[in-house]
Amino acid sequence: MVWRTFRCAIFNIFGPRQDPNSPYSGVLSRFAKAFLEETEPIVYRDGEQTRDFTYVENAVRANLLACEAPNVSGRVFNIGTGQRTSLNRTLELLRQVSGKNVTAKYEPAREGDIRDSQADIHRARECFCYEPTVMFQEGLERTFAWYRDHHVKAAQK
Repeated sequence: MVWRTFRCAIFNIFGPRQDPNSPYSGVLSRFAKAFLEETEPIVYRDGEQTRDFTYVENAVRANLLACEAPNVSGRVFNIGTGQRTSLNRTLELLRQVSGKNVTAKYEPAREGDIRDSQADIHRARECFCYEPTVMFQEGLERTFAWYRDHHVKAAQK
């Protein structure tokens, strides 16, 4: 067995099963919960900040590809979609997906929050043919469907 050590820096990972009540959860799990409960999701700053939201399936696939690739030892690879989406656009998409016209509550920026982030996935493409297979809107739809299904089951208990 050959051991390879590499690092995948995953940008804003999201997907089913993230606990929206955890301080370590991403914004999308909290947004999904707010839409399901029809409460105001909290947005810090003006909502025009952007993130490269990465669906969990893409992150898993990237790690598996890297495990099999030659010449990755000691290297760092950015994993994302290579695209940015604003929080305001995310809220628009959640309104479409949920069918609910939930409005956000905007609060001042938090110290240390960055304005924009986007993964440069060139090296991952080059070294192990990584391409994201689940883009943001599809991942958001899958994620919201999971939260909706599990929110209903939890309410029935």
